[in-house]
Amino acid sequence: MDKNNFKKKFADFHDKHYKLLLLIPIVLLIGCFIYMGYFYHQNGDFIHKDISLTGGTSATINSESLNPSDLKNAVSSKLKDVNIREISDLVSQKQVAIIVETTSDENTTKTVLEDYLGYELNGDNSSFEFTGSTLSENFYNQLLIAILIAFFLMAVVVFFQFKTPVPSLTVILCAFADIFMTLVTANLIGLTISSAGIVAFLMLIGYSVDTDILLTTRAIKREVGSLNRRMFESFKTGITMTLTSVAAVLASLIIVGSFSSVISQIFTIMTIGLLFDIFNTWLTNVCIIKWYVLKREKKKHEN
Repeated sequence: MDKNNFKKKFADFHDKHYKLLLLIPIVLLIGCFIYMGYFYHQNGDFIHKDISLTGGTSATINSESLNPSDLKNAVSSKLKDVNIREISDLVSQKQVAIIVETTSDENTTKTVLEDYLGYELNGDNSSFEFTGSTLSENFYNQLLIAILIAFFLMAVVVFFQFKTPVPSLTVILCAFADIFMTLVTANLIGLTISSAGIVAFLMLIGYSVDTDILLTTRAIKREVGSLNRRMFESFKTGITMTLTSVAAVLASLIIVGSFSSVISQIFTIMTIGLLFDIFNTWLTNVCIIKWYVLKREKKKHEN
């Protein structure tokens, strides 16, 4: 089958079934809402938060031989909500330190760790940081407010760009779906979100709307060529943009992510979000915009 014949058959299939295809993202979004309701009922929040958002103690122990799994098994019954990560040298990839995060206070954490290690922890072999729960909660609320403000401003710009409800609301819906589905996926894989993770969701707002605006602009405002042709041209440009971003983020995640939990979390969230952006732009947005444009053109012909 040659390229032109494949395009024609795909266009015919899409023209016939695009309304039915729209059921896929609708069902998925409803499933995400159901899961998030269950998650909130079980956990009392929409995410798994680390100590930067809940408050607690972070202890860094300088050790090349300390086993993270053994340490976690030994202290989990004595400390609350323990999370242990290792720090490796960027060049040699050898372990240089262990980070112990817990919601327990600093004195309790230090005592439990010293009992396990069998020696005193001081400024030469370790460091401790304690964040109060009130401060962390205020910081968390401020980050959420920043996301809401950014999303609102994005919506204002989109409405100003298109000046019509359906295209504008479609772009906003797809951006929301990208972020919401990414959040659900993060919860499903057990990702503990830090302040850096919240910032990653903030970055997703910008990444989510660029291809949607590209598609909507070409489909609505350009009159050259058929609707399918305009959408296909926007697809070639948009998918190249997104896949380039995915490749860059994945490369960074593989190369640097193992040495920094902050970078790993940011790039993991970005990768998931970009993949959902492909789904929501080229399925959800395409189907709604096609429905809108064809209906608008039909009204023009009738008048």
